[in-house]
Amino acid sequence: MKPIRCIAIDDEPMALLVIEQFCHRKGGMEVESFSEPHIGWEAIRRTRPDLVFLDIRMNGMNGLEIADALPKECCLIFTTAYAQYALDGFDLDAVDFLHKPFAYERFERAVDKALRRLEARNGSERQEVITLKQEYNNVVVPIEEIRYLEAMENYTKIHRRDGKYILSRTSLKRTSELLPADQFLRVHKSYVVALSQVAEYTHAQLRLKGCPTTIPIGRTYAEAFLQKIRKNDESPAGATSPGKVNW
Repeated sequence: MKPIRCIAIDDEPMALLVIEQFCHRKGGMEVESFSEPHIGWEAIRRTRPDLVFLDIRMNGMNGLEIADALPKECCLIFTTAYAQYALDGFDLDAVDFLHKPFAYERFERAVDKALRRLEARNGSERQEVITLKQEYNNVVVPIEEIRYLEAMENYTKIHRRDGKYILSRTSLKRTSELLPADQFLRVHKSYVVALSQVAEYTHAQLRLKGCPTTIPIGRTYAEAFLQKIRKNDESPAGATSPGKVNW
């Protein structure tokens, strides 16, 4: 997946530095920063970025003027110390409004909202990778390499097709939300599986291709799993579908 192209405009250099650091921490983002609003606006017109971080009260130009003239394909996140502008911001279809000073976790939620909007706008483009946190690093993982997810207390273990795994301090729910809903399904309170990797199943458990582990299917998830897998069974001729077996 191509990096998300971002432009940040703020007349406070320290505010720009925070955004740059947070973008780097998030991963998969390229950001250009401008402390001169007019120059930043020209860069937006020239490069048409995916996402714009924009202050409102700036010397020489009001951020609301820039927001009102943004190309339609640009997502917008306001970053300002003045909460009274929030309503104006949402009237301009901003994805989110970050009230300074904001923490990284709040920044990440705003960016995730923007990514979901971008993905919806570009529905024909399938997300190919996700970025996961492992210890102090961001790890980029191709989605096609993920076999299944396993909850382990406060961590999620991401099992890959090559037998290796990533241990991420992110909840199973949060991790699964990063994955395409038509390709992955939660089958148990502790497991999410790649549907394309299901080799055989019953109403209570399943096995994945090339994997000896038996994964349980929770009662509350069984009906949704069976409906989904049966729908996949109705695949075009020549496709390989998993088989129901009695263990």
